[in-house]
Amino acid sequence: MSIFEQRESAIRAYCRVYPVVFDKALNARQTDENGREYIDFFAGAGVLNFGHNNPRMTEAVIAYIQSNGVTHSLDMHTTAKRQFMEHFTKTILEPRKMPHKMQFMGPTGTNAVEAAMKMARRVTGRQDIVAFSHGFHGMTLGALSATANQHFRNAAGVPLTHVQHFPFGCETVCPGCELGCGMQSIEQLRAIYADSSSGISPPAGFLLETIQAEGGVKVADKGWLQALAKLAKDVGALLIIDDIQVGVGRTGSFFSFDDLDVDPDIICLAKGIGGLGTPMAMNLVKPEHDQHWLPGEHTGTFRGQDISFIAGDQALTYFDDDELMQTVKAHGAMMADSLQPLVDRHPLVNLTGKGMILGLDVGNGDRAKQIVSQCFESGLMIASCGTGGRVVKLIPPLTTPKADLEEGLKILIKATDNVMMQEPA
Repeated sequence: MSIFEQRESAIRAYCRVYPVVFDKALNARQTDENGREYIDFFAGAGVLNFGHNNPRMTEAVIAYIQSNGVTHSLDMHTTAKRQFMEHFTKTILEPRKMPHKMQFMGPTGTNAVEAAMKMARRVTGRQDIVAFSHGFHGMTLGALSATANQHFRNAAGVPLTHVQHFPFGCETVCPGCELGCGMQSIEQLRAIYADSSSGISPPAGFLLETIQAEGGVKVADKGWLQALAKLAKDVGALLIIDDIQVGVGRTGSFFSFDDLDVDPDIICLAKGIGGLGTPMAMNLVKPEHDQHWLPGEHTGTFRGQDISFIAGDQALTYFDDDELMQTVKAHGAMMADSLQPLVDRHPLVNLTGKGMILGLDVGNGDRAKQIVSQCFESGLMIASCGTGGRVVKLIPPLTTPKADLEEGLKILIKATDNVMMQEPA
């Protein structure tokens, strides 16, 4: 029995999907201890937007450590933090005329969501948050209250309160929902909040992903999102966009909402923001909201991740010009075009996504599981998501060479054809 089976908790999950021991990794490939390579269409669930062991970042981090740079600083000022903040301001915030403050917290996405929910409640004096069906926002109790997946919610052991869930506004129909989908749901919510006898008061904030990555790669309709943003403003609620998995360049622009004409009050970032895979989380908060914090009210021992500031600063160099983002758009289109004939062959298969996050809905979790397994046996790491795990999710590093993308897609297409052809006519 290996040390993992003997001593590691039964809660481990991804190692059951990829049952090997990995030893090396570079860009879009991982290598197991026996020397076999795997193309990585998983990328640490979106952490490794710039690939494994990105040379720009490893070189900068090694140089920083060898110079005895500060590695842990709580929220004290350091040269590494200043360098990251100045670069982020110049490259990301100023071109978008965004006045937002940067709040660093414990370096996980769920902590960013916790802080955002606290902020919305503090600013408005209200308790409830509105989240949406199929959304995923984290595993700590506050964020878990906003997460929709019952498998995760069941582990809480206590009631998950002060969050209301409504239908997410995408093209997918929502059978059984009390409110209609899309624009209809926004108008119904508006009417409910306007009715003083409805028994439902406006929330502190609306929390959503523009693309529900874990929820099945469901893409928000632009008109629905704009209507939701207007509703939030009209009822005095904060608009919180969780860009943790689909931000930092994933859709072909730094923020997933750059082309959606919305103005979030709070933006939650983690995963790719640290660049190298080292942990980091940051909320962008409008100044008029940020002033409601008292010093130390939302703290965290590891909010001073200076190695992540160094690596994250190097990640920002990919946004100093538009070269990588144009590549992401081109590669995303190539991926979608390559998969379209597969969709055409199999009426049960649907394709969704944007940029370099795509979802292949194969109808149920059993099919998706077989596809993921066959892909891994053929040298491709890919994962499933969505209700019952029915969607095969493609989220490769943004720096993946075109040849690796093409080889991985061939493996995926072959595995999907194999599984779907087993279905009765």
